[in-house]
Amino acid sequence: MFGPLVIRSFLIAPANRFDLVRNFLKYTADCYVMDLEDGTPESEKERGRQLVVEAVAHLRSGGLRSPLLVRVNPIASSHFDRDIAAVLNLHIDGIVLPKVETADEVGRLVERIESREDFLQPVRIVVGIETALGVQNVVEVCKASDYVSAVYFGAEDFAADMGAIRSDGGEEVLYARSRVVLGARLAGITAIDQAVVEIRDHDRFRRDAEMGRRLGYHGKICVHPAQAMLANEIFSPRPEEVRWAKRLLDAYEAAIQKGIGTIDFEGQMVDGPLLKRAQRIIAQSMGVHG
Repeated sequence: MFGPLVIRSFLIAPANRFDLVRNFLKYTADCYVMDLEDGTPESEKERGRQLVVEAVAHLRSGGLRSPLLVRVNPIASSHFDRDIAAVLNLHIDGIVLPKVETADEVGRLVERIESREDFLQPVRIVVGIETALGVQNVVEVCKASDYVSAVYFGAEDFAADMGAIRSDGGEEVLYARSRVVLGARLAGITAIDQAVVEIRDHDRFRRDAEMGRRLGYHGKICVHPAQAMLANEIFSPRPEEVRWAKRLLDAYEAAIQKGIGTIDFEGQMVDGPLLKRAQRIIAQSMGVHG
């Protein structure tokens, strides 16, 4: 139904903070998310739902064209049905479903989406994997529906669920972080890496984002506009990477025309994996995830 979303930066702001959400118009992110879940306090949930309606109209009239999503509360929450009723017919591009643990939960959201009488536009689903059970079932969750276009890994909630102690290196969540990106790859959807909650520590964000990119993530959760700028940079191919990929593909094509299947390129033996890496870099440089 949908192709993968191009998401280097997944910028989240609390839905009850209209002063922050309206500033989406000032920033450059690949995807904007109004958060009715953890970002909105319990006492503000109803007000948050009301402000989402106002915010969507404001942002669209202001010219926002990038994907605009709403993160609702989890399926098991008493707020889920009211969240869905409030946002389903708005001019949004998708719904973010947090703390997903089973494919059946995705199915329930799909049922609600397909029950709409008025389809303003197609609605994608971004699923959040944030618990031990969710990590265990990540492949099934990612493949649960054609509506699912992306998955994010929520490290803080996962660590809390496990009773893990957070560290600077993040070793305690590495297995889960790796399993989520693997699930995304097997399902052919976009993988969004964990948040860095230290919003003023840009060096830490850069290190963590570089690690996420090495693991295979396409982009990163951002909780501050400055992080979105960094994520856009880090998850884009470097100019030198693009130049290398173009040289390799040109050399490989020339060799194929001569009937040569394996070549020595700049000291490396070009085989299938290296060729795929070059092709992926070129695709990403044109705004397509491979």
